[in-house]
Amino acid sequence: MTALLPEADSVNLSDLAFWALPPEEREAAFAALRRDRPFAFYEEPEVPFMEKGPGYYSIVRHADVEAVSSQPKLFCSGEGATSIVNLPAELNEFYGSMISMDDPRHAKIRRIVSKAFTPKMLEAVVDSVEDLCADILRDARKVAEEGDGTFDLVKHISSPLPLRVICRMMGIHDEDAPTVLEQTNFILSGGDEEFITDESQAMMQIIQAGQTLAGIMERLAEERRETATDDLTSALVRTEVDGEQLSYQEIASFFILLCVAGNETTRTAISHGVWAMHQHPDQKARWMADPSLEKTAVEEIVRWASPVIWMRRTATQDAEVNGQKFKAGDKLIMFYNSANRDENVFKDPFTFDLGRQPNPHYGFGAPGPHFCLGANLARREIAVAFRQLFEKMPDLEVAGEPDRLKSSFINGIKRLPVRLGGGA
Repeated sequence: MTALLPEADSVNLSDLAFWALPPEEREAAFAALRRDRPFAFYEEPEVPFMEKGPGYYSIVRHADVEAVSSQPKLFCSGEGATSIVNLPAELNEFYGSMISMDDPRHAKIRRIVSKAFTPKMLEAVVDSVEDLCADILRDARKVAEEGDGTFDLVKHISSPLPLRVICRMMGIHDEDAPTVLEQTNFILSGGDEEFITDESQAMMQIIQAGQTLAGIMERLAEERRETATDDLTSALVRTEVDGEQLSYQEIASFFILLCVAGNETTRTAISHGVWAMHQHPDQKARWMADPSLEKTAVEEIVRWASPVIWMRRTATQDAEVNGQKFKAGDKLIMFYNSANRDENVFKDPFTFDLGRQPNPHYGFGAPGPHFCLGANLARREIAVAFRQLFEKMPDLEVAGEPDRLKSSFINGIKRLPVRLGGGA
């Protein structure tokens, strides 16, 4: 990192303009916070039609994120994990699904999902990733060859791969897939003007997007209740734990979670990985020459990308973390991106090293009951994507700067122009 560290007190994580700064400037700001203000307090962002809350503490060091995440009885998710402002209870559970639940309800739903997602089903999904990726790369090459040799990596590779995997896994009809992508983008927009053109309508658009996705899944769940297939939706509507099944609304909420977490994490990691290897061609050459790096390379891409920037916890009682006291009801925002650059944990944290070991990143969340349920599937998708890119498009090169999502929640890339015909 070459950017000068700013004064920690000048950093405002609630200002959307901060999240439009170049990545190097944001990294420098978090480095200053880790050094000088590891528990900085901020006013909450203004959200139209929502009551402004009391503010929040930013948790930016690796050890502090782990301490908060691993103590769910002290720092709960049920007050809201994906929104800084307090959402109405029904919206919080609807959009957060398991992420915004606490035990025992969280544990029961997670057990139902885990029981439905059998090893046989997982094996079939993993096998489908190879075939889907091959089809997607073939279509992307066709776009390039029929045009000027360029295409948008996000539109033609990063985005369709996890979306198609999720839709095939759940049994979503092909004609619904474009709607799923469109509505997911609304939910994950983070205020980006491309998706939310009128800030005063942002909450309504996000609610409508969630209702659209829920409608698709509730109709499918009803179909699968009548006629089961071998997809995950069929398993979810029929699986029981302690005599309890998921309701259609709970299945719909789980589907929204899949679309948001499963789709966006993989899409963002692949896009950032291609961009990072463009900036560090020695690392790309290293991986292409040594396929055995696959496991550590995938982990480093996820650390580097930190697709989901933060999650929230709320103190259930007066508590203390590494010398900082919190009161019951205090909001804590765990910044995974900052934890993943912590100088006290990672050697040369601003170096992109595909052979990095150890690599205790929090790109899939930190220790605790909410660690990403789909982490292994995401790892598989990322690994397959790069293996096939190296095999089928060794001449792929980046043709321009990434168009980044203006969001504090998702470290997204909206577009990344690439071309075929360059050097490997």
